Amino acid sequence: MFTGIIEHVGTIRAISPNGGEAVLEVDIGPLIEGVRIGDSIATDGVCLTVETIDASVVRFSASGETMRKTILGGYQPGRAVNLERALRMGDRLGGHLVAGHVDGVGRLLERRREGGSERFTILLPDSVAVVEKGSVAINGISLTTWDCRGQRCSIAVIPHTLTVTTLGTLRPGDPVNLEQDLIGRWVERLFPGRG
Repeated sequence: MFTGIIEHVGTIRAISPNGGEAVLEVDIGPLIEGVRIGDSIATDGVCLTVETIDASVVRFSASGETMRKTILGGYQPGRAVNLERALRMGDRLGGHLVAGHVDGVGRLLERRREGGSERFTILLPDSVAVVEKGSVAINGISLTTWDCRGQRCSIAVIPHTLTVTTLGTLRPGDPVNLEQDLIGRWVERLFPGRG
């Protein structure tokens, strides 16, 4: 489990496709402190398992399902990625509960300044449902939804978040990993069609 509060922006060092799957090498910088083989690290919202460690570079394998459901397949060496280590019991939950299991790929439709913040409008795939003033993880970042209409929703991004995550580099048309709120997912599953 994760919180959607990004700890560090790392860098893809290498990505090697392997028959629909892939192996990624990511420089996780200062997050390496205390990381062990077998640990989970959310990489742009995708829960990946550390397989090897070499200085500050860790290696992950991504399954075919992960490659089909996320934007990892479009990554190239040098790409910046949002990183968060798994939540420990007793840690603060500053964002919302995030599993690191991407529900689908959305697209940034529009980005515009509103005061000191920016409004991002996201096109949601059919596999992702959000509610007004609910939570959604976009590339692993916990954000609050508003102006939810059909397959679109907006999020307000404060200057701090634009600076310490990769959101500041997104442009209209860019794809994003989306994970809907875990609690909302279960409510929707238990009471379909009541939204």
